[in-house]
Amino acid sequence: MQRSRTAIMTLTLAAAVSLALGTSGAWAEGYSKEGHAGGGHSAMGGHGMGGMMHSSTGHLIRHLLKHEKDIGLTAEQVAKLKDVQLNLDKARIKAEADIQIAERELKALTDDEKSDLGAIEAKLKQSEDMQVGLRMTSIKTKREVLGLLTPEQRAKEKAEHDKVMQEHKSAGKGHGNPHGGATPHKGGTPAAPGSMSAQ
Repeated sequence: MQRSRTAIMTLTLAAAVSLALGTSGAWAEGYSKEGHAGGGHSAMGGHGMGGMMHSSTGHLIRHLLKHEKDIGLTAEQVAKLKDVQLNLDKARIKAEADIQIAERELKALTDDEKSDLGAIEAKLKQSEDMQVGLRMTSIKTKREVLGLLTPEQRAKEKAEHDKVMQEHKSAGKGHGNPHGGATPHKGGTPAAPGSMSAQ
């Protein structure tokens, strides 16, 4: 009975923290390479707008590299994309760690009824500022990636992406997939419909 009660309390706390982090959009991708092994979720299960943004940018880069021949990328473009991917990954991992620390510090402050409200507000702003910074990094990186492509390559990328999405939708129809018909990639990450165009 005691074990059962402890398990319920633990799950309730985990759900509350997950909801708070998911709403804040703190860190949706895990610490795996661009979210593949992490399944697009953080260690706490958060899945907010900020995470979706860098997931979208990371997905765009992976898509371009996977279909480099179909899109007609040059060796120089591929090298640059790999460099951009590494820099985005490093920035994301560092920012997500900083946000996680700030959120835990915030929890410690809010758990203490004697904590100064000004300190709580300052910690909230610190966490939000870091999340905004992470989202801006993702937006800037996506623009940088698209800027590397010629108009013809952009058109090929879109056509290739649309084809892949159509295949996922068709494959998902017979399996009752809860992700809106999208089937997981080989790495285990569910495909996000329209993720190429999401800012």
